Amino acid sequence: MGVVQGLTEFLPISSSGHLVLFQNLFGFREPQLMFDIILHLGTLLAVCIFFRFDLIEMIKETWHFSADIFHGQEKLRSIDKRPYVMLTLWVITATIPTALIGLVFRSPLEALFNDVDRVGVMMICTGLILAVTMFISTGYLRRRDVGLLTALAVGIAQGLAIIPGISRSGITIVCGMVCGMERELSARFSFLLSIPAIIGAAVLQLSFEGLSRSDIIPLSLGFISSAIIGFIALKILMGVVRKGRLSYFAPYCWALGLLIIIF
Repeated sequence: MGVVQGLTEFLPISSSGHLVLFQNLFGFREPQLMFDIILHLGTLLAVCIFFRFDLIEMIKETWHFSADIFHGQEKLRSIDKRPYVMLTLWVITATIPTALIGLVFRSPLEALFNDVDRVGVMMICTGLILAVTMFISTGYLRRRDVGLLTALAVGIAQGLAIIPGISRSGITIVCGMVCGMERELSARFSFLLSIPAIIGAAVLQLSFEGLSRSDIIPLSLGFISSAIIGFIALKILMGVVRKGRLSYFAPYCWALGLLIIIF
């Protein structure tokens, strides 16, 4: 399960959809939601390591800028000269609609984890979303900043990805590209945005479910394997995005979605 999570969290083929499918194949009686969260924390570690330089600069620059504002050495309007402060601001902005969708629709969305047929339909939808990139020209992808409306749009897209079968990385990267962002910036923003989303989901889920001593070993193995495989998958996907080949994953999503519905 950790290997499945690590591969599918960053490749645009829906980690939640694959986890539901494999849990069904392994014969779990009910969704292993807390176990899913632990696997997501493993891939969270992979994101933090891969984008460590961005994260360090975002924290450092935002801290210094806030201190300068507090001491009257800077004015708020100069924020546009601080790219990492702006990136932090857009991540926070995009997280708001994601959090609202997650909190308001938590119960009905969690119920979808019981419906394997629905996962198949959503996998086909993910394939259609990825196929959209075939019609986006390189000349259109010129934006080197995020912006308010784009941040909100990507945040809403991430909220919709709570539905199992909808790829979080796929829908958020494509949303950024549809808004005109450069491919690599769209991918960077997508994965940086996943950090508060995974942390928030983990805190919410762990507050509802406890751990027993018997859980420690399987959870640890799942966490470690998802982190290692996730880092490798993330490196692969960034190369795929730079080359504009995101649509290559669409046929896989269509084929798997049909197989899930049929069988």
